[in-house]
Amino acid sequence: VRKIVHLAALPSVARSVERPLDSHHACATGTATVLRAAHEAGARVVYAGSSSAYGDQQVLKKHEDLREAPLSPYAAAKLAGELYCRTFARVYGLPVVVVRFFNVFGPRQPADSPYSGVVAAFCRALLANRAVRIDGDGLQARDFTYVEDVVDGVLQCLDADSTGCETVNLAYGNATTVLELYERLRELLREQGAVDDVPVPQFAPPRAGDVRHSLADVTRAKERFGFVPRVGFAEGLARTFDWYRRQPRPSPRGSES
Repeated sequence: VRKIVHLAALPSVARSVERPLDSHHACATGTATVLRAAHEAGARVVYAGSSSAYGDQQVLKKHEDLREAPLSPYAAAKLAGELYCRTFARVYGLPVVVVRFFNVFGPRQPADSPYSGVVAAFCRALLANRAVRIDGDGLQARDFTYVEDVVDGVLQCLDADSTGCETVNLAYGNATTVLELYERLRELLREQGAVDDVPVPQFAPPRAGDVRHSLADVTRAKERFGFVPRVGFAEGLARTFDWYRRQPRPSPRGSES
């Protein structure tokens, strides 16, 4: 059986607000193109969905039965990709699993882009002894998930024998605020003796389209696909920080977020 993991996207809320048609073309049209090819090849598909589909609903944990409420063009485009997955499953019998990611982090994420993930940007800034930039008040919460655990979950879904279109969250079910993330990274910095005196964070206005709180209910992924993370947030963060610590240091130039 042929198998396809569809990860391609333009993964940035901010960029989608600036260029919504680019997000639609990559995330929606691109997904329909992949699904058509999968159907013609008789393949099984795992589609990388996004927790942004849930929006900012007032529930403690986001579960897959919630009605979607996207807040940005990126979220809408990723959800459109999910709808194509459901439709191809119904119309063509294509086996698909939609895995909704929640703030995946780990080594090798670019840290020098305005669209960088917050973990990568914070690691690079702290190791360069630069002030991190925090958008908003820093109390926004995320279910940060280490990439190795996400890969394990994707492979479990890929190798399963489910039919139709299944949708599951791949995350830890634990929330961490941006300020808590910053303090954890500062502690890792102190433990490794990398920098003694860290500049205080620079606060900026909240970003348009950002979700305030994002926390996953991972019950369905565990029950249907046996998803049990092996690494976890604390160990994953330490591994990630250590990887950035071992990279060549960039020359000082403004803060990153």
